[in-house]
Amino acid sequence: MSSKIVLVARILLGIILVVFGANKFVEFLPPLALDPNGGAAAFFGALAKTGYMIPLVGLVEIVAGLLLVAKKFVPFALVLLAPISVNIVAFHAALDPANIAPALAVAILNAFLIYKHWDSYRPLFA
Repeated sequence: MSSKIVLVARILLGIILVVFGANKFVEFLPPLALDPNGGAAAFFGALAKTGYMIPLVGLVEIVAGLLLVAKKFVPFALVLLAPISVNIVAFHAALDPANIAPALAVAILNAFLIYKHWDSYRPLFA
């Protein structure tokens, strides 16, 4: 039973990452309704103006998502995703709390999968 839960969590997280990562390149999902005068719109706009940050995050999401779906280098994919999931939650907690649920889902799935693959990380803490 536990292995099926891990399988579903891994594939679900991978699909979410691929979809939202690809959306950063080919905008096929409707954008979040951010207050144009609020901090969330200003922050996201600043990231977009760098010219590299949004594509970089999208690329990391796609790569991590594909690794998770393909079950290749899963611990590495989870480490790649960890700072992104923390920042997604922090962004929504501070600037867009109304849309925090999907961010929490990504962070919880990431944390759960890191926990399930903890033996791969144990040497880092020895």
